[in-house]
Amino acid sequence: MAAIATVPVLDHEKKAPSEDSVIDEKLSVDDNLELAPGHAPLVDLRAAALSDKVGEAYDDVRAIDLGADGKERPIESSLDYAVRLISLEDDPALPIFTFRMWFLALGLSCFGAVLSQIFYFRPQTITVSQLFLQIFAYIIGKFMEEVLPGPGATARIRTRDNAFWRWLNPGPFNIKEHVAITIMASTASDSALAISIFAAQDLYYHVRPNVAVGIFTLIGSQLIGYGLAGIMRVFLVYPTFAVYPQLVPTAQLFDTLHRGKSALLQRRRMRFFWIVCVGIFVWEWIPEYIAPTLTGVSIFCLANQKSAWFTRIFGGAAGNEGLGLFSLCFDWAYVGSGGSSIGSLFTPLSTQLSLYAGCAVCIVSFCVCYARNVWHAQNFPFLTQLLFYENGTEYDQLSILNADYTLNYDKLAAQGLPWYAASQLLYKISRTMYIGAALTHFLLWHGETVYKIVRDSWTKETDDPHYRKMKIYKEVPWYWYAGIFVATVAMALATCYTAHSQLPWWGLFVALIFCTLFIPVVGTLNCTTGYAPSIENLVQIVGGAIIPGKPVANMYFTLYGYNTLSQSLNLLRDLKLGQYTKIPPRVTFAIQTIGTVIGALLNFAIMRTIVSSHRAILLDVQGSNIWSGQQVQSYNSDAIAWGALGKPLYATGTRYGFVPYMLIAGLGFPIPLWLAHRRWPHMGFNHVFTPILVAELGFLSVGINSSVFTSFALAVFSQYYLRRYRATWFRKYNFLLSAALDGGTQIMIFVFTFAVAGGSGKTTPFPTWALNPTGNPDYCKRLTS
Repeated sequence: MAAIATVPVLDHEKKAPSEDSVIDEKLSVDDNLELAPGHAPLVDLRAAALSDKVGEAYDDVRAIDLGADGKERPIESSLDYAVRLISLEDDPALPIFTFRMWFLALGLSCFGAVLSQIFYFRPQTITVSQLFLQIFAYIIGKFMEEVLPGPGATARIRTRDNAFWRWLNPGPFNIKEHVAITIMASTASDSALAISIFAAQDLYYHVRPNVAVGIFTLIGSQLIGYGLAGIMRVFLVYPTFAVYPQLVPTAQLFDTLHRGKSALLQRRRMRFFWIVCVGIFVWEWIPEYIAPTLTGVSIFCLANQKSAWFTRIFGGAAGNEGLGLFSLCFDWAYVGSGGSSIGSLFTPLSTQLSLYAGCAVCIVSFCVCYARNVWHAQNFPFLTQLLFYENGTEYDQLSILNADYTLNYDKLAAQGLPWYAASQLLYKISRTMYIGAALTHFLLWHGETVYKIVRDSWTKETDDPHYRKMKIYKEVPWYWYAGIFVATVAMALATCYTAHSQLPWWGLFVALIFCTLFIPVVGTLNCTTGYAPSIENLVQIVGGAIIPGKPVANMYFTLYGYNTLSQSLNLLRDLKLGQYTKIPPRVTFAIQTIGTVIGALLNFAIMRTIVSSHRAILLDVQGSNIWSGQQVQSYNSDAIAWGALGKPLYATGTRYGFVPYMLIAGLGFPIPLWLAHRRWPHMGFNHVFTPILVAELGFLSVGINSSVFTSFALAVFSQYYLRRYRATWFRKYNFLLSAALDGGTQIMIFVFTFAVAGGSGKTTPFPTWALNPTGNPDYCKRLTS
């Protein structure tokens, strides 16, 4: 059995031997409370016994953290993440619902919602990063701390200490205000998937839902996932094993900005963060604007600029150019996390190795299929997401639909079925296999553990140190979440018919049942490995199978089957962030809900304005350098491919009829490795995450791929070398470094977008020179016009 790690504790807080012996005796009785062999411990009963006495100065080296060699041992278990990387400190007296909090939360929510919707219709795919909002909120919050009158203001404007002035400016801008602002603003800044449907209906189907229908559809579709997530938080938030590695940089940044600033080490961490943040802000102007060649330096392409195969294998600095093998990328927007959930510096090494193993297979399979002309691969571009006729010309999707945009089989017979590029087909195969692999992986490795947590939740208390600290706050009752779920399902039923969705009532319930079944599976993978591949592809397949020939219905089925899962994961992540930073659960619930409603209202208003003002540009394939309908076009194309053509393309015996059966193949994929681990438990088979491996067999099918090799090298350096051989530096600075690099990069992209990239209405390109060539930035041969 894997040894259960002990909780870090300061030297002066060591317990007496007699107390330790009692704890050890309890551990021996409850040995069965762990995950599958080799996985991080689910609970640590020593942590439960000592959690109230854990030192708050988590930057100190504790005797319990030292190995036999006298050096600090590496961060390994989930308990290490919980108490050695994130502070257990809490001050329940800190005010949250202050004027500063409401002003900044509502202001940044409106700002983020409007900005994200503008970005949605831009040629560049940009999101409003949570780290950007986190840093922006801190700067303004500290400014308000100084200038607003109240007990916390400077001596010149200090006022009497009463309830009003304490609400206006109670004192230093604190961590709980900051976290609440960040959660609300980031929630509002996520562009709702329903916007894609409304824009597509307006642009392509001439259906324009009225304001009430649109807003209620947005609110309903965004909040349904919250109801489901709240019911499942008992095993996806509370326990120690639910680490959420992607939250560690954010949580450490909150700690650095607010906790223990008088300590010398914390001041060093603060200075380190700002130096790196400013440094990367300055540097990113070079690869993003001045010298795009640094996005992907390919020695192979520089050596041979006329070979198409060199472009396919070693190119990757331009969109859909190549696979980026051995390219060196110096742009953190691609190398790091770019504000997303996967980051080279914080995602566990086993997760990243599984991902990059999938990439290696992806490179081989793409090249073999193209070289051997499998599925007529050579008739189409090497990497593309479009549909084609067999001769390689782009498929006319609207020519096979009736006036009401349902499938016309006579027109389809005349046009013929479309073809995918081999790379895109392999991507769809991998994402179908992933679902089966995720189900089996969950059952084999986590099924028993999750069952025990759910079974014991009625009689036993979770032993996580952070959760125990949260017990002083009122929990959100389960019926609050159930109430939201029932109310939003009623909204969804009403709006599905008033919006002319073509989705029957039973289709809505099938989508919700499908989503509910996958929340524990994808949620467990997300909270333990930091990775949650999309199930959108499978949802579209199911929607096309049960509601054939109706692309609009497929859009709505995807909305409630896929978006609901995404929203559930977002709420679970924010609840865990609240647990890490000691935000009362009811506060997190309130700010999440308010942020979602604000985002829905503004998303809808901005979408209607942009679609009305720029209809012709949004319908144009190329668009302009300021506005583009590429995301709406892509979503509509997927709906036609899956909704209208689902059965003709994927029915048994058809050209792509084998794709749905990849789900069955995925079901068996984790079993050999699980059996191998049971036979040879010390060989490391438990560190291979098969759902991630199979999901990324098509990882390189789209976008800029020049960063993959550099990201892999950085992951090994950070998550292996630094974690194992520089454990103290890794604990103190590694995750803070990730936050600084991501934050500075996101601020630069925001400024860059409005300064020179067309966000303000005018584009200012940088002059052409050696590191800003007219063709592919990496000098590979251009394969497309």
